[in-house]
Amino acid sequence: MALTTKILISIIAIEHLVILWVEMFGWETIGKKVFTSFPPDLFKPTRMLAANQGLYNGFLSAGLIWSLFITDAIWQNNVALFFLGCVIIAGIYGALTSSKKIFFVQALPAFIAFAAVLLIR
Repeated sequence: MALTTKILISIIAIEHLVILWVEMFGWETIGKKVFTSFPPDLFKPTRMLAANQGLYNGFLSAGLIWSLFITDAIWQNNVALFFLGCVIIAGIYGALTSSKKIFFVQALPAFIAFAAVLLIR
């Protein structure tokens, strides 16, 4: 896997680690600053739901990080494509159901990395 592709995957993995932290540990503090369209009075009652979402983002990040350490090139690409595909689907779903901004923050960077995995070898 090319260095450019690894950098793109790393950026997306870090992004999802940040999302994990905000949703699992900073929901009632920094989450209020990040998710400004969410009613402030709902942060406390939805804390556990947000933590669950954060955990899923952590799994996406873990899969992307794992793909960077796989030594077999075919498996490395397949694992990266799978987890990037998951990020793309989640980003599209989030854009359709929550905020169009999610497409540009999550799905589009993952799509670019997905294309890089396929094109840059």
